[in-house]
Amino acid sequence: MSPLIQTDAASGQSSFTRVVLATGADGRAYFHEESLPLSEGKPASQLSPFKSAQGYQLRHSPVGFRSDFHCTGEPQWVFILQGQMEIGLQGGVSRVFGPGQHFYSADTLPAGAVFDPAVHGHWSRQVGPDPLVTVFLRD
Repeated sequence: MSPLIQTDAASGQSSFTRVVLATGADGRAYFHEESLPLSEGKPASQLSPFKSAQGYQLRHSPVGFRSDFHCTGEPQWVFILQGQMEIGLQGGVSRVFGPGQHFYSADTLPAGAVFDPAVHGHWSRQVGPDPLVTVFLRD
């Protein structure tokens, strides 16, 4: 995983690294990273352009929680506040996110597709000894 903030040595311009869980042309979920420019503010306090949000939900998942394969209904940011969250993809690839980490969940069901748990989506689970606490923020 890339550092959260990248700074261009020549310009001094920084960008935020957003981890994205997306849907590929084949309907399968995958991870990639995007750079979001921090083009506002001042050199001592660089900010992204202002973004709107629909709302947020807090979630508590007890030790032992694991979901079935599913797709994200609406794209949303997921921020880990406590515990660890593992996201698993088709084919056995998975990533673990801990407190202070995030991903942008955008692996929606392709238009016109009927959900197939052998092809689409991801699963999530709580990992480790601590319950999982997350914030879901829809933009």
